[in-house]
Amino acid sequence: MEKPTSAARKKTSRIQKKNRKLILDAALDVFSQNGYRGATLDQIAEACGLSKPNILYYFNGKEEIHVTLLNQLMEIWLDPLEQMDPDGDPLDEICAYVRRKLEMSQEFPRESRLFANEILQGAPRMQPHLQTRLKTLFDEKTSVLAHWIETGRIKQVDPRHLIFSIWATTQHYADFEAQVGVLLEGGEVFGAAQDYLDTLFRRLLAP
Repeated sequence: MEKPTSAARKKTSRIQKKNRKLILDAALDVFSQNGYRGATLDQIAEACGLSKPNILYYFNGKEEIHVTLLNQLMEIWLDPLEQMDPDGDPLDEICAYVRRKLEMSQEFPRESRLFANEILQGAPRMQPHLQTRLKTLFDEKTSVLAHWIETGRIKQVDPRHLIFSIWATTQHYADFEAQVGVLLEGGEVFGAAQDYLDTLFRRLLAP
């Protein structure tokens, strides 16, 4: 039997990559709207325009698709906090982190809701990430904040709850997007939110 040519293998690889991306993008819509329990392979198949057997050629099932999305999300999720510079100006670094988190809510609302749904279910598929990568980074950055507090560069606050507050105030705009849109009656959201949050955290933390 004649082996596939190099060109044929590359073409197959490109098609496979394209289909995997198509499936994952459709699944992100389905999971972010319906949660893990409410999502089905039939819904994903309809959203991406591929048959259910075709999806099962690329993934073992719904859980593998979900875990793949969560693994990809962690790279996006951790990056804004990783960028906080211990040698920078504390207020500027904290407000830059707030800005980056708010930009994530604007650019990646589906990913934010995917993460929120997973946490609300007790993080059954994400627990290893929370216990290792996120906890390590969280401890590292709370130590940076604690040092800034101890040296009088920002006000005395609990650094852990400061990070929680940043998450709550920024992710709200993605996780409650429909509510925000109704209450603001279609008005500008993220520019005003950035100005407000910058003022809020600077006034809270300025020594």
